Amino acid sequence: MKTPSLSDALIPIVSLIIMMGGSVYLFGDNSSFGPNQIALLLGVGISAIIGLKNGYTWASIEKNIVKGISMSLGACLILLAVGALIGTWMLAGTVPTLIYYGLALLNPSFFYAAACLICAVVAMSIGSSWTTAATVGVALMGVSTGMDMSPAITAGAVISGAYFGDKISPLSETTNLAPAVAGTNLFEHIKYMLWTTIPSFVIALILFLIIGLTENGAESAQRIAEMQSLLAESFNLGVHLLIPLFVLLTLAVRKMPAFPAVFIGAILGAIWAALFQIDVVYSLSENDSKDAISALIVIWTALFDGVSFSTPDENLNSLLSRGGMSSMLNTIWLIICAMAFGAVLEGTGLLNRIVSTILKGANSAGAMVTRTILTCIGTNAVTADQYMAIVMPGRMYKEEFEKRGLDQLNLSRSLEDGGTLTSPLIPWNTCGAYMHGVLSVHPFEYFVYTFFNLINPIMAVIYAYVGIKILRITPPKLKTS
Repeated sequence: MKTPSLSDALIPIVSLIIMMGGSVYLFGDNSSFGPNQIALLLGVGISAIIGLKNGYTWASIEKNIVKGISMSLGACLILLAVGALIGTWMLAGTVPTLIYYGLALLNPSFFYAAACLICAVVAMSIGSSWTTAATVGVALMGVSTGMDMSPAITAGAVISGAYFGDKISPLSETTNLAPAVAGTNLFEHIKYMLWTTIPSFVIALILFLIIGLTENGAESAQRIAEMQSLLAESFNLGVHLLIPLFVLLTLAVRKMPAFPAVFIGAILGAIWAALFQIDVVYSLSENDSKDAISALIVIWTALFDGVSFSTPDENLNSLLSRGGMSSMLNTIWLIICAMAFGAVLEGTGLLNRIVSTILKGANSAGAMVTRTILTCIGTNAVTADQYMAIVMPGRMYKEEFEKRGLDQLNLSRSLEDGGTLTSPLIPWNTCGAYMHGVLSVHPFEYFVYTFFNLINPIMAVIYAYVGIKILRITPPKLKTS
């Protein structure tokens, strides 16, 4: 098999960029509902043709595609469970209760900053940005609707907080993965990350506070009162309806795998709907019957197809009428196509060819950190998976950091700064697709408001070039022939 040339490696990337740009131009907000998937599959075809030209067999290419898709199946199962959870928690009144109390407690002037901080605390406690977004994040999106505030800014605040907490939590998978790949200690890795993470998060909170000061409190107060009244009329609200949330968070803290934990939360929501919202359940029955079979059909439907409410407020209807496993199928379709594209690039050596070119001339700490972060971002875009964006650059650059006399903590921190944080900013990445599916805001809309995710990689590069908290090995461990 022939080593691919740089032009070989760039053709699929440039083609995909052009096709994705055309998809967004032609279809706008609907580009993720089919057009992007077609662009990715065409990218798979272009990459496969180049692989065949270089001596790879179709059997080996197909094997890599299957392997790449199989890596995303865990995320797909979690997405299905989250869809079921949203459906039953809407029906059970869990999310409406969170929205009701959130409207009572949060002031529009500091709402964005508070949303960011709340998600940060929850994610740090449970170690999962995904679970935080699917639970507290969904509720905060509802609160923002009640206050007539920007869904894009709210999504940016939710993601900023969720990824801050996820990044520094010892319970997080990515926080454990990065030091494992780089060969560093978990708690030293977290301590070293704080130098770039804390300042970035503080700046993000300040920006959210500044934006919040521009909100009109009088108009929001009237809107809040109307939304609370409609929620109280539509559901039997109460603190007891938050028990499914507390159970899910407890399971997450105890490190139960995400799929069974979220699905248990969904089933608990279904039980709560039958126990505490039976009138709401009967109102959604198509045959107007008030019997056990009719209730079972509505609750079962909530698990696979969500719920659809009809209140006098269209915004409230749009907010509450969602969920179900079917709502996640398009996101799963996008993930599968993206993982197939990344798998072909990696399996045919095209991705490695690009990385080797990037490393040329990187001799200083600033250059190495910058290239690592850029490689992580590129891997997030190409392979569509944040784990790949940590593992691949980590494997490729570990020896290079050592040869240049840089401690591996510089590498593990850079892998998180570039790999973990940029994953939700790319629409076809598993994280970007997930956040779109859960928060119902497209990554292109919330991108500019994910202040923490944008600032942290920049902060890391500045630190590296200025020489702030750059650990070195003395003397450098040079490779011997």
